[in-house]
Amino acid sequence: MSRVVHFELAVDDPERAIAFYQNVLGWEIVKWDGPTDYWLVSTGPEGEPGINGGLMIRQPNFPGVVNTVDVSDLGSAVTAVETNGGTVIETRIVIPGIGYLAYVIDTEGNVFGMMQSDPSAAIPNMTHSSEGNGK
Repeated sequence: MSRVVHFELAVDDPERAIAFYQNVLGWEIVKWDGPTDYWLVSTGPEGEPGINGGLMIRQPNFPGVVNTVDVSDLGSAVTAVETNGGTVIETRIVIPGIGYLAYVIDTEGNVFGMMQSDPSAAIPNMTHSSEGNGK
């Protein structure tokens, strides 16, 4: 069984959205050091009920909120979506050091993400710098 493990909020103005969620809900939001503009959202202390998420720049054809579920095999999960009448938006996105992500649409028009964790995930031909890691 797959569980929701992450949410994403699509925003037009990240600074405005960050200020809103920090002031209204007390969330901690920091810029992700990755290949795309993305901000990590911490909604509370580890060990308490709830999930964390992220803010991303709004993209065409993506709703304001996307929930992501954990899957053990992304390829099989994408195939299951297609076999059961869903549509694939993004088949496989590499998130370095995190895993692989796909975005799909269910039979009712709802977009959601599916994430296969893999800490060894890397963008092909991506070079890694050893600066700052003590080596």
